[in-house]
Amino acid sequence: MAAPQSPTPATPVPAATPVLIVGAGPAGLALATALARQGIASTLVEGQSAEALAAPAEDGRDIALTHRARAILEDLGLWQRLPAEAVAPLRHARVHDGGTPMALPFDAPPRIPGEALGWLVPNHHLRQIAHDAAREQPLVQWLTEARVTGLELGDAQAPAQVQLQDGRRLQAALVVAADSRFSGTRRLAGLGADWLDFGRTAIVCRMQAELGHGDTAHECFGYGGTLALLPMSGRQLSAVLTLSSEQVPEWMALTPEAFAHRVAERAGREAGQALGALSLTGPRHAYPLVATYAHRFHTRRLALLGDAAVGMHPVTAHGYNFGLYGVQVLAQQLGRAGAEALAAGAPQALAAYAGEHRRVTRPIYLGTNAIVRLFTDDRAPARLARRAVIELTRRLPPIQALVTRQLTGQTG
Repeated sequence: MAAPQSPTPATPVPAATPVLIVGAGPAGLALATALARQGIASTLVEGQSAEALAAPAEDGRDIALTHRARAILEDLGLWQRLPAEAVAPLRHARVHDGGTPMALPFDAPPRIPGEALGWLVPNHHLRQIAHDAAREQPLVQWLTEARVTGLELGDAQAPAQVQLQDGRRLQAALVVAADSRFSGTRRLAGLGADWLDFGRTAIVCRMQAELGHGDTAHECFGYGGTLALLPMSGRQLSAVLTLSSEQVPEWMALTPEAFAHRVAERAGREAGQALGALSLTGPRHAYPLVATYAHRFHTRRLALLGDAAVGMHPVTAHGYNFGLYGVQVLAQQLGRAGAEALAAGAPQALAAYAGEHRRVTRPIYLGTNAIVRLFTDDRAPARLARRAVIELTRRLPPIQALVTRQLTGQTG
């Protein structure tokens, strides 16, 4: 069934809405669909045009989905919309420490359905299916090419007031900020966040492995930078190269052949033997690496979702998964609260959402940042500690099992 025609920015939008979602990225779009399935109407406010939302551009990013994230997408009817060729299983992972032949293996336990640690999907496909599903929901209204410039949070009797850049004012029982880790809505609400600027930039691109990849991801923690080579369809790889920001212009200017040669050097001998020669097959994109964690996930009549709540370093690939976890919990809590509670801002539902989301995300956020600090520290003591961590994990199966649980989204 064809998706309904995208409304133009001039399409009238109700001045009052139960839930106003700021940001039509994958998390905001998924929430709109999840709320509609609970019978809750919402309005999406997004700075991009309707045309840009309807045809997301390829941005070089490929997303690793956990089992829980896949189950949420299936429940929302989104997973079924993905083209088969866009989904690549991740069955094995190998962690390589620079300068040593030692690798730490992770494999999907046989008891996991499909025997996969997770699945790799291009980001623009995830945006596409989330957009198309939300467009089909009669309870979802759209306000594109719009930017929130003012926010007044009401009380138990008065709704929130949202002001747009063109002077229009909207009322909402609840506002959800899903407008990136640099969320302007979070700032307008007076909610702070911890920031961790790694001083590094990720170059992402598609490459091809001469010998194929065997559904195996290679995480190469070298000296002076890190490299992830993730299995995609066929012999394609998603390459994520992390460098100090001052090195990025030089790497971006390399010829495709020279770039592939340098990446192969970063991959090291063991990964190189498994993959064979590497070649660049797509454009390169650069993204600065900044992690964020909001001090609070909710306040009166407002909740934070997706990267506005937790913005992760990509090394553990949990960023979008956390967004989906938040969608599931928030939609369920609002659905249980009922219309009367929602009209009052659903404070108990927001508190329950915030508590559960913090329980799931906080340990992984802190653990990820600790891993990144250790494995990007090239000083001699850190190198010894890195080797010790890998060797200890290799020798203790319970630790490997715990890490595997986190990779697959079995967070308890």
